[in-house]
Amino acid sequence: MVLEGLGQSLRNVLKKVAGASNIDEALVKDITRDIQRALLQADVNVKLVLELTKNVEQRALNEEPPAGTSPKEHIIKIIYDELIGILGEPRPLPVAKQTIMMVGLYGQGKTTTTGKLGRYFHKRGLKVGFIAADVYRPAAYDQLKQVAEQVGVAIYGEPGEKDAAKIVADGMRQFQTMDVIIIDTSGRHALEDDLINELKLIADVAKPNERILVLDASVGQQAGPQAKAFHDAVGVTSVIITKMDGTAKGGGALSAVAQTKAPIVFLGTGEHLIDLEPFDPTRFISRLLGMGDLQTLLEAAKEGISEEKAEETVRKMMSGRFTLVEMYEQMEMLTSMGPLKKIMSMLPGIGGLQDKVDLEESQERLRKFKIIMDSMTDEEMEDPKIVKASRINRIARGAGVETRDVRELIKQFNMSKKAVKGFMGNRKLRKQLMKQMSSEDLSTFKEQAR
Repeated sequence: MVLEGLGQSLRNVLKKVAGASNIDEALVKDITRDIQRALLQADVNVKLVLELTKNVEQRALNEEPPAGTSPKEHIIKIIYDELIGILGEPRPLPVAKQTIMMVGLYGQGKTTTTGKLGRYFHKRGLKVGFIAADVYRPAAYDQLKQVAEQVGVAIYGEPGEKDAAKIVADGMRQFQTMDVIIIDTSGRHALEDDLINELKLIADVAKPNERILVLDASVGQQAGPQAKAFHDAVGVTSVIITKMDGTAKGGGALSAVAQTKAPIVFLGTGEHLIDLEPFDPTRFISRLLGMGDLQTLLEAAKEGISEEKAEETVRKMMSGRFTLVEMYEQMEMLTSMGPLKKIMSMLPGIGGLQDKVDLEESQERLRKFKIIMDSMTDEEMEDPKIVKASRINRIARGAGVETRDVRELIKQFNMSKKAVKGFMGNRKLRKQLMKQMSSEDLSTFKEQAR
């Protein structure tokens, strides 16, 4: 999970509030010290930390809880509000016809982020084209071409050409029918004059609607000065922070950029092209505090799961069918949404459970189960009852696992089948699901999910 250490520390603060026998000045001062410590460890600016904790303390001691709200609930709401306040206002990137120019220093993840952004728009029905305008980095065109092929979008480049503005001008003419054009520009180890001049020339040619700065979260509080320098040079309109899954400095990058008033539009949360999340301070803080984020979970599900496939699987189960085929499809849907730890963080009330369950072990079990099922015949997948000793031995050899792993899969299948049967035996729940699966109600359900 993004900023897992900070999230755990903040959840401990909320537990301390919830478990207190009464709310007094000593408790308030105690929790403000805990919040200070947690934010400083996440590399948030000292001045911001002191300002936030001062506000929490003053409001907790002086504000009267609204009618119907307990003092404990009021303090939790204060902490929630103040944390959101340091991250700035949300500004979604429009899903519309536009030209986007990606800028940033060398090694920040521009090309990978270009691919993620292209996938984001492509999945939403827009025609996307990449322009490879990095004329300095060896194999930059080849890397972007590989990413474009993975995403399924067009690419324009002129390998060997050193005039980036010319490439962009030619690419803009080539892509006149595209909805979204994304320009991947060169980077440097520092924001030097020649880079600034090149970016200005590209901007003059392309006239981009968005100039997106890509920043590595590991730069921490230095994200602020970098964002300001690029903004002064080329007029940054928004920011994407990458590698938020692997650094304790992410809190510093988030808060520093927010202070520059350059809105953060996305977070890169992993190495895969699916690992791009729209940034919303309210949702982000909700997840950190263990309050869940069902909206992002729905969006992740839409990104990774075919609606048609999901409907087909549900319909088969409703008809009473549940074989290893349906179990495999369920597991594919789950794993396509990302790591279990990421999914768990989006479920309300599950935040604390993450620390008690070995999610990496559970993820590995899912992976192993899929390998085992890939080693089964169609007959065995359709009728698991026939999987006895001799078949178990063959399947284990084919999958490169122990026979006990195959037996564990069959045991898990029988438990799942029993649970599905119990659910379908509940006439009230089944009736509700049948109603939801009707074409009229299903379209309404989809619109609500969006």
